[in-house]
Amino acid sequence: MGTLYVVGTPIGNLSDMTYRAVETLGSVDFICAEDTRVTMKLLNHFEIKKPVIAYHEHSTENVLESICDRIEAGEDAAVVTDAGMPCISDPGEKLVKRCYERGIAVAVVPGPAACVSALAVSGQDTRRFCFEGFLSVNKKERLSHLARAAKEENTLIFYEAPHKLVQTLEDMLEYFGDRKISLCRELTKLHEEVIRTTVSGAIDHYKENKPRGEYVLVVEGAGESDSAEPETLDDAVALVKDLVAKGMRGADACKSIAKTTGFSKSELYARLLEETK
Repeated sequence: MGTLYVVGTPIGNLSDMTYRAVETLGSVDFICAEDTRVTMKLLNHFEIKKPVIAYHEHSTENVLESICDRIEAGEDAAVVTDAGMPCISDPGEKLVKRCYERGIAVAVVPGPAACVSALAVSGQDTRRFCFEGFLSVNKKERLSHLARAAKEENTLIFYEAPHKLVQTLEDMLEYFGDRKISLCRELTKLHEEVIRTTVSGAIDHYKENKPRGEYVLVVEGAGESDSAEPETLDDAVALVKDLVAKGMRGADACKSIAKTTGFSKSELYARLLEETK
């Protein structure tokens, strides 16, 4: 029986590669990579010559099982992502779960993670934080996600692509209010930048300056008034109506508010229908 090694790689600066990561990638029998072209550049830089197979979000069950079959037969494998720690908002998570289901040993070779690196330089409260990852491109799911996150008192961390940044900031302004935010981009790279401002300030800045590079958004958590749960059914229905006004379907808005309050979806929906007749 072999072992699956979860290997962290640099998020931008190749000098952040650890000795152990180089040693591990050079010792395994094969490497599972999100994008084989990206990983081959890394391997070539460190003169590592190992077979690389593609493993990503679109990989089939057959690919997943074949990887596990090889490890079960005695081969050691490593899983890497394009940058940073695998399995964090990454398909490697599924491979690790499958290995545990089949009794295969999993070991970690830690490396940089964009979310923690951004938090460290954000200037925000770092004592407790909530990693939210990417918001869905589906409008209903995105708005529901933001509605839930709006009540979180701990610092929030999101990933976002440049072409969606302004829309995401506008959605955050509606759901979170004008909170403090640190926008971290191109971390460890030549054009690394951390902008500390407010959500509205960020919107103004990026309407004037085209976003470039991948972003980590570190957002101030909710204050007591923001995170307080509604005391009455009328208060909860008012929150539902607010979501509906922002474009969410009534049933979905009720489901979202039900998750963050003590009221059920059915009673919220019944009152909403009653008040909109």
